[in-house]
Amino acid sequence: MHNSENHTDSVTDDSLLAAIDLGSNSFHIVVARLSQGELSTVDIMSEKVQLGAGIGPDKKLSCEAMERGLGCLSRFSQLLSDLPHDAVKIVATNALREAANRYTFTEQAEKVLGIPIEIIAGREEARLIYLGVSHTLANTTGARLVIDIGGGSTECIIGEHFEPLEMESLHMGCVSYTRRFFSDGSINEKNFKHAEHAAMRELLSIRERYKKTGWATSVGSSGTIKAIKNACIASGFSEERITRKGLEQLKKQILSFDTLSELDIDGVKAERTAILPAGLAILMALFQSLKIEEMTFSDGALREGLLYDMAGRLRHEDIRERSISALMKRYHVDEAHAQRVEHTALAALSQVKKAWNLNSASHQEMLSWASRTHEIGLTIAHSQFHKHSAYLLQHSDLAGFTKSEQQLLAFLVRGNRRKFPKGDYKQLPERRKDAYKRLCVLLRLSVILHRSRNASALPAFTLKADGKKLNLNFAKGVLIEHPLTQADLEQEIDYLKNADIKLSIS
Repeated sequence: MHNSENHTDSVTDDSLLAAIDLGSNSFHIVVARLSQGELSTVDIMSEKVQLGAGIGPDKKLSCEAMERGLGCLSRFSQLLSDLPHDAVKIVATNALREAANRYTFTEQAEKVLGIPIEIIAGREEARLIYLGVSHTLANTTGARLVIDIGGGSTECIIGEHFEPLEMESLHMGCVSYTRRFFSDGSINEKNFKHAEHAAMRELLSIRERYKKTGWATSVGSSGTIKAIKNACIASGFSEERITRKGLEQLKKQILSFDTLSELDIDGVKAERTAILPAGLAILMALFQSLKIEEMTFSDGALREGLLYDMAGRLRHEDIRERSISALMKRYHVDEAHAQRVEHTALAALSQVKKAWNLNSASHQEMLSWASRTHEIGLTIAHSQFHKHSAYLLQHSDLAGFTKSEQQLLAFLVRGNRRKFPKGDYKQLPERRKDAYKRLCVLLRLSVILHRSRNASALPAFTLKADGKKLNLNFAKGVLIEHPLTQADLEQEIDYLKNADIKLSIS
């Protein structure tokens, strides 16, 4: 069993990396070897779990759907048994974004895998899909449009080289549309048209903007688009690319069947045929709305994007760093002050990380980013600015960050001053509570020590931690020379009692 909070990072070049994608229709795992910055696939596995189909009218995942998912993950876990936790990334997409009881499932799944599961936002899913596609295809000139039709959502991205320019996640997918428009199991022109028109309405929100940005080539990157491509080739409707004419011919072929259970299309696996009509209706709406004439296919998608994202972080090409820098610029952060707070917070961390079990690289990263962004809320108002900062961090689109990371970052920033935020603390995942309470305390102390905002060197301090006890020690006479700091630290002793931390100053 992996323990995700207590490992130090151990992935190097020539390591194995694994990515798991918990999709609305299928779960996928890919294991690849990283060598000289290049990834080569070692193992790949996918199972049709249909998690999205298990969401009832009450928005809750059924027990049966959860069992299917957990059974699949127990089989996947064998491929992870020898990998360190930081070599594995597991993300969940639309079905778990939608499910009201998502955490019931993820908590059980984490026990099976021993690794945290991150539920990612639609735009982050789009970014990772684009990353996977752009690394898998030859580097072409001009912009490309990438489309991924999943079980519960469809991602549309325009990008050049490895940079996405436009990203959107739309509420339409082959599983959700099958339930919505083909629920009685019959196939007819009326059902098909309803699905197509619903998709076209969904596309109105991006149609003009995307056509204005423009692209030179279009690429499909999901199981649904692969099935449509294979069906068109097997039936002789197209040779290699998906064309508008080929889609029309495939539609005609599908409409020659009366029910989903009878549907039998050359080149399409039996388990995918039932969701093919809905997937085709969505793709035809995309071709029509965005005036696509033809589309190539890429095997690279979300999983490959996750692997390349991990590999990039190992080479210090972390997109999250760019997101934080952009946020600081947008909200006019005093960078020199933020840097001083960060430097002190990290110095404090280095003194207590062993005693407080804060050894993971993620602890250092999150404390660093929280230090840099704790004042972004000042742009909105000085009063309660820590609450504004937390809101912006939790609700902004931050490329590279999962929803869980944004929640943790928002918590650290929300708790950097005044009363310890017990309500927000209770909302944190159980396994993260101790570590993030301790990181929050380190940020609070650093903010207090830099309250005067001047650039003069900070008096040296030592910090010793022992469970709930924390001692902050200065050289003799230092606090007498800094009466404001002394008053703030005395007040802090009271604040931290509420967080069940006993701070002593000497």
